Amino acid sequence: MSVATIYLFIIIGFVFKRTFRDDVNERTIVLLNLYFLQPILIFWGLTRAPLSFELLISPIIYFIAIFIVLGIAYLYSLRAFKNEIQDKSIFMASSLVGNTGNLGIPLGIALFGLESVPFTSALNIANIFYIYIFSVYFFAGEKFNFTNSLKEIFKIPAIWFTFFALLFNYFDFHMSADFEKVFTMGAYTAIVMQLVIFGIFMSQVKIRSANWNLALNISLFKHFVLPVVGLFVILFFDLPAFVGAIIFMELFVPLAVNNVNIASLYKCKPIDTTFSVLISSFIFIFLMYVYIVSIEMFFGL
Repeated sequence: MSVATIYLFIIIGFVFKRTFRDDVNERTIVLLNLYFLQPILIFWGLTRAPLSFELLISPIIYFIAIFIVLGIAYLYSLRAFKNEIQDKSIFMASSLVGNTGNLGIPLGIALFGLESVPFTSALNIANIFYIYIFSVYFFAGEKFNFTNSLKEIFKIPAIWFTFFALLFNYFDFHMSADFEKVFTMGAYTAIVMQLVIFGIFMSQVKIRSANWNLALNISLFKHFVLPVVGLFVILFFDLPAFVGAIIFMELFVPLAVNNVNIASLYKCKPIDTTFSVLISSFIFIFLMYVYIVSIEMFFGL
């Protein structure tokens, strides 16, 4: 999926909500995508290529960088969002979650060629784990205690489909051609639906009353703190330049649209979350040249 196609589907969602307004129930669309289409997408993605040791290295390094910054973000949030519990939840849930699927995979092809697809897919898997475990916990945390928040995590079908897909892949099972078509159609539908959902919520953003403090703090960590810390982690492990560059790329992509799904599901300011994704996307466009120069400088690619 090209970047132009991604923006096309976002615009379709935007126009759709603007045109029909009260006739569009975005929560119904979110539930359909989250509980039915997203599990299909995850299963389909995790069964595209056989598991290998090489594919396991990059997600481990990715997680190390993520969790180091997660600790920094938590300490930062204690002061930045002292009296705003929901803003703190959104900040912790979304500031480290990048668009590693819809944007990361095609961007990897553009920068590094088709050889990058297995690695970008593996990193997208790692991102999915983070979203459906840690992001769900933070978004649900304000409404539930720790035990109930963990229960909420395991109500998300994506968790179970992830483990099922890994077992399916590990034992080298194969789907028939007909089932392969069904899962492929479902996966692409999930991607399109996710972009349309983002457009629907984007149409409700009001720039003048938008939560700029939240959006800018999230972008600070997503586009500056995380890439810098991630770069040091990658260089510390002395990875092959090709693998290191791909991990770095997946760390600097803008916020994931999937954040809007979870925020909407737990009614945790989905409009403010959408605005944060929007600001992150604009900042990414302006910093893209700096990121590419950094890849050339540190990885020689």
